[in-house]
Amino acid sequence: MSSEDRQYRLGVIYVGLSALAWSLSGLFMRAIETDLPTIIFLRGLVSGTATLLFFFYLERDRAWSILKAIRWPTILATLFSAGSMISGLGSIYYTSVADAMVIYATVPFVTAGVAFLVIGEKASRSTLIASTLAFAGVAVMLTDAGGGGSMLGKGLAGIMTLTVAALAVIMRQHRDVPMLPAMAFSAYLCSAATFWFASPGTATGQDMTLIFLFGIMQNALGLILYTFGARRIPAADASLIIALEVPLTPLWVWMFMAEIPPQATLIGGPIVLVALFGHIFVEFRRSRGPLPAAPQQSL
Repeated sequence: MSSEDRQYRLGVIYVGLSALAWSLSGLFMRAIETDLPTIIFLRGLVSGTATLLFFFYLERDRAWSILKAIRWPTILATLFSAGSMISGLGSIYYTSVADAMVIYATVPFVTAGVAFLVIGEKASRSTLIASTLAFAGVAVMLTDAGGGGSMLGKGLAGIMTLTVAALAVIMRQHRDVPMLPAMAFSAYLCSAATFWFASPGTATGQDMTLIFLFGIMQNALGLILYTFGARRIPAADASLIIALEVPLTPLWVWMFMAEIPPQATLIGGPIVLVALFGHIFVEFRRSRGPLPAAPQQSL
């Protein structure tokens, strides 16, 4: 096996593990019993510290010079990332995990719209077709009014989708934005935003342990694995692999927490997933040409 092949396989493994780590968010949110502001506050402290420490470890002597060179694109990325974290956790807290993740699955299409409005980047025909299909699936989901809390959660999922799309456009327009500092600062910003509403004293020992693991395993480790993996494989490949987070997140909650999605989500959700993976597959073939035959794996 060539060095290039080894790097590619290693990249696939890293990105796959990051998708697995990020897909644990629903399990943690259902297992932790304390209130939402407390979860966000404590998780932000843990995740921000872990990510910042890894940044200093990775960059070593260059770390301080990178931090000193931070400009407004990094600040915008920090704000949008914090907004996506708060609204994302809130969406899972107030509605089913499946609802939140299906709405979140429309991120590539919302990103295309934001990119067109902000930087004039035109979407391809396949993106427009997939977008129409995905939003039709979301419209089916929204026919289930089910209660105010559920609609609040869906609304927060919509905000998460918009802020993640805005973050993607910032990162695309300013490719020199240091990713790890922005993610660390956004976690701290989440803690600052929820400081006055959080009640850390009400969290049990089990809650504290789970929140610590939430910040380390799900957020910081997922980001670190993605950082290592994404630099080794093409962007289209990384997008295809990381999209596995969308079906995996509600799957774990269904398997371990017996959380069954609403009927409207069971109808609209597959429509969105078909649009998402169909779109990624088309972009994958466009960027790499026809897919090669699957290699034989030696024992």
